[in-house]
Amino acid sequence: MCEPTAPETSEVEWRNWTGDEGCRPREVVHPGSTEEIATAVARAAQAGMRVRVAGAGHSFTDIACTDGMLILLDRCQDVLAVDRESGLVRVQAGISIARLNAALAGQGLAMENLGDIDAQSIAGAISTATHGTGARLRNIPSQVVALTLVLADGSTFACSGEHDPEAFLAARVGLGALGVLAEVTLRCVPAFTLCGIDAPAPLEQTLARFEELALANDHFEFYVFPHCDTALTRTNNRTESPPEPRGKVAEYANDVLLTNRTFEMFCRIGRRLPGRIPEINRIVTRLAGKSKRIDRSDRIFASPRLVKFTEMEYALPRAHTAEAVKRVLETIERGGFAVPFPIEVRTVAPDDALLSTAQGRDSGYVAVHMYRGMQWRPYFEAVAQIMDGFEGRPHWGKRHFQTAATLRARYPGWDRFQAVRARLDPDGRFANAWTDRVLGPVGATR
Repeated sequence: MCEPTAPETSEVEWRNWTGDEGCRPREVVHPGSTEEIATAVARAAQAGMRVRVAGAGHSFTDIACTDGMLILLDRCQDVLAVDRESGLVRVQAGISIARLNAALAGQGLAMENLGDIDAQSIAGAISTATHGTGARLRNIPSQVVALTLVLADGSTFACSGEHDPEAFLAARVGLGALGVLAEVTLRCVPAFTLCGIDAPAPLEQTLARFEELALANDHFEFYVFPHCDTALTRTNNRTESPPEPRGKVAEYANDVLLTNRTFEMFCRIGRRLPGRIPEINRIVTRLAGKSKRIDRSDRIFASPRLVKFTEMEYALPRAHTAEAVKRVLETIERGGFAVPFPIEVRTVAPDDALLSTAQGRDSGYVAVHMYRGMQWRPYFEAVAQIMDGFEGRPHWGKRHFQTAATLRARYPGWDRFQAVRARLDPDGRFANAWTDRVLGPVGATR
């Protein structure tokens, strides 16, 4: 195990991956083990400091920001135990999804469903209910079978479906408000191959067939650029065919030059000449074309994201997804919003974590984005009003304007989560401005 790192001071500024949220903590620590996390938290408690945790900093919000102690999990990257027969894998919670995927592949295992970004830490993905897409597949926290938290006094607390199941339902999407997520046991599946097909399709037809397409494929999603009548669909289905990895040149040409560098060039033009965005969006849509890939599942799931942007995403009852997309597109046209990024649409099966955005319902997800340096708030506020009408639940790691007062009614398990929070962190050691706003003070249920 790595040796402890000496704490840094408030002269160090921490920022998220987009660089638009940051803080100057009183102390920044990089523990390398559960024991070192516990020592750091105990020291913070003695000094009266609040504590927050950051994994890879892939949230678009101030969820990790603090003026107290900031714990970075970048040195907690180890796989601790693998049981290939059961598929149970125990890891340090700071491990990046990319590193986890590589380790699992070496053991003939895989995560059954993932999002399209693998730079996140597993801790951050779990804590914010990060998801992929698949109408019959659940989100990443649902693949957790046990976890270990470091509590406010520096003690460790393990929970699972058998040991303190109520705390486990809360901690699977804990938002960093219950303790420091230190270790996680995941239920993995035998490694599998996906056939991924990207293809344009008429938007009207795609919306009309959304339920059918979501249920007919293992993983279905689509993107649509404002001012366009074409959907860019993506279907990923399991196949018995052997993987056909792309060569390095082809991979770089598609994933870096076309998908990122060329797209960023168009975004920069749109930022400078917003009146040209409708034309630019139609050009980008035409360039997308059709492609087919067969490869290891995690390589199909993940795509590099080199263009900086900010994002808001809402989960809503799946049956309302197509109507919500229509209304967002109408709002962009009616409001004259300059939007050079597509709307992204996905699905997820229901789960039982108390603050999961898919808790208790088949869910559709509608995400909106804005390129860096462009005004995002008016557009996001307009979209949020639409999502409010569909009982939308905002993604915890992305921008939104909700508060504890507006969110409580959207989560049947809200008060149960707050009871666990009051039990595990009665003094609010893990609170910050974000939790005060979004969850309310510790012990508050109304």
